[in-house]
Order: sequence, then structure tokens, then C-alpha cells
Amino acid sequence: MMEITEGSHAIAKIVARCRPQVVSAYPITPQTHIVEALADYVADCKLDADYITVENEMSALSACIGASAAGSRVYSATTSQGLALMFEACFNAAGMRLPIIMSIANRALGAPLSIWNDQQDSISLRDSGWLQFYAEDNQEATDMHIIAYKVAEDHSVLLPVFVCFDGFILSHTYEPVDMLPQEDVDKYLPKFTPYEKLDAEDPISFGMYATPEYYHEFRYEIDRAAKRAADVYRAAAKDFAGMFGRDYSGLIEEYRMEDAETAIVAMGSICGTIKDAIDEMRDAGKKVGLVRIRVFRPFPDKEIAQALAKTKRVAVLDKNISLGSKGAVALEVKDAMYGKTIPVLNYILGLGGRDVRKRDIAAIVALAEKGEGDMFYGLRKEVL
Repeated sequence: MMEITEGSHAIAKIVARCRPQVVSAYPITPQTHIVEALADYVADCKLDADYITVENEMSALSACIGASAAGSRVYSATTSQGLALMFEACFNAAGMRLPIIMSIANRALGAPLSIWNDQQDSISLRDSGWLQFYAEDNQEATDMHIIAYKVAEDHSVLLPVFVCFDGFILSHTYEPVDMLPQEDVDKYLPKFTPYEKLDAEDPISFGMYATPEYYHEFRYEIDRAAKRAADVYRAAAKDFAGMFGRDYSGLIEEYRMEDAETAIVAMGSICGTIKDAIDEMRDAGKKVGLVRIRVFRPFPDKEIAQALAKTKRVAVLDKNISLGSKGAVALEVKDAMYGKTIPVLNYILGLGGRDVRKRDIAAIVALAEKGEGDMFYGLRKEVL
């Protein structure tokens, strides 16, 4: 049923329809509306779940780890400094192979303090073992949570997932969202069947001490599971498309790439602006296209290389920065394009919520055509 609703409220509704048994989160702007709504659902007996209130985000994810290890379907949400506080627990959740789903309303990290959007928070945990999905709009952000549970809980994967969507830009924006009814979600998403769980009658341990003779292999197994997740994701998304008509089965999305000479690579809500800018540039005779990354972990290197193979230049737009190097997406794209003669140029932009307009996209394409890149785009003149 189509509803005009705030992005955070749409996510809360669909998460509830995924039937989590335990929810634990700590409020932090701009994700608070999600967990406020879920707390109301539990209090009003609209969601049959335990809602665990905690003193901070580290405790929230720790509670989710315990609940997941005990065999419950669990959910959390956070952003920015809250995610940073979870750093240790994030590595534990992946290392213990727990299929936790967590919404990330992407927000800049301090200092200086910023409550506005960029993608530095989730990108900073790209090496933690969590799968990472990035939504362009609120419909995709909502649907991705259902798909995420199906992927994470697959016994060939068993890894936690970040479902990332841009803070305020999506979380606080009202858009039409087709909200799947409970019976449709139940048809798509099976009841959670844990691969292993803590049981006093059959005791096992999670996250035990590992000596050098064994630790190396644990990392290898997590890496293998993350790479297997690509095929599991494709299959789950195709099932979703077959049932509901919305197709997210590509790890990437190509837009007007059929004859593109300049390809833009980006992820998140900025891609909507990029598509509008591309349409205007196409009308002016410029052959520009977009490769939008939907699944950042596992990284779709083969799909990226294939999509960009016939272009003359690539402009990667990063709303993050690996300080002292480049944007994280650009580093991955450069690796995917290793051995190719196509230049890959990086533009850091939109940090701390700075607006990116269609004219900025056109200006970046002009810079790329001149071979000028690897820069912070749009710096204030007084710092140049």
C-alpha cells in the first residue's frame, strides 16, 4: 500500500514487519525516529519483541550480540559517533557470524561536531566484516531491510548487515513508499532459523580466544562468507523482484551507460541528483553515465570493471575521505580497474552535509574531461 511517510518511519514499519524478536538501540540524530517508533510498537503490543533500553550504543550492539547468539532475530540502528562507539562490538558481531541487521542513517563524524550527512561513519567500518548496502531513496532503503535479513540469515553467509541511507536527506524526508503488508513480508522472509545458538542443554561458545594457529583461518572464513554473499544477495533480490516488481538484483545500477564517454561512480542519495544532471548534459550532447554502487561490501569489482570498460574517463564522487589518501570508493574502483588505461579521477565532496547540486556535477564532468581530479571539490576560497 502506497503511503506518504518519513523515511525513518517507513523503515521502522518494515523492520517491525520483519518480526525482530529483540530490538536494542540508543537514540542519536538522525536515526532516533526509527527506534522511537519501534519502541512505541512494542509498548502498544503492535510488535512482539523485547525492546532493551541501554545507556549507550556500545551496550546496544552488545545486547544484540547476546540476543543473536541465543537464537533471536535482532535489529538495531545508529549513526556517526554512535557507530564509532560500537567499533569493538562491530568486529565481534561479524567474527561471531551473527546475522544482525542495523540501519545506518549516514552522518559525518566529529570533530568538529556535525549532525549532517556524509558517509564517513559506515565507510570507516568497511573492514569489520559487515556487509554494506547503500540506498538511493526511501523506497529502496525500506525494501533493503527485508532483503538484508534474507541475505544475512542465509546459512552460507551468516554475517551482519549495515543498511545505509543518507541522514536527513532520506531519514527526515517524506516520500511515497509502497509499504508491503505483513502477509507479503511473511511470504518472502522465512522465520529465523539460527545455524547455532547458545543452549544450556547443549553448551557451545561464541567468540572464543584464538591463538595464532587458528586466528588467520577465522579471517579467511569471514572473507569467504562475504564473497559468497554476492550471489546470495542477487538471488534474494531476484526473488523480491519476482514477488513485488522492484528489482534490486544488481550489486551496481547503470544509468545511461550504453555509450558513455565519462562515467560517474557514486552511491547513496546523491545519485538522484546525478541522474538529473546527466539528463541535462545528455540534452546538451555530452555522453555521460552513472554507475551507482548499491552493495559496497562485498565490493562488486568485476561488475565495476565491466561497466566502465568502454569509457574514456571515470569520475568517482566520494562523500568520505581516507585521510592522507583518497576517497574509499575511489580506492576500490582504482583497484577494480587495475591494468586498464582508463583514468580514474576522485572528487571528495559533500562532507558534513554540504549541498551538491546539478551544476556541481556538471562542473566535475568538465574537470574530468580536462583530466583534473583527485581533489576536494568546492573548497571555500579562503582555504585554497
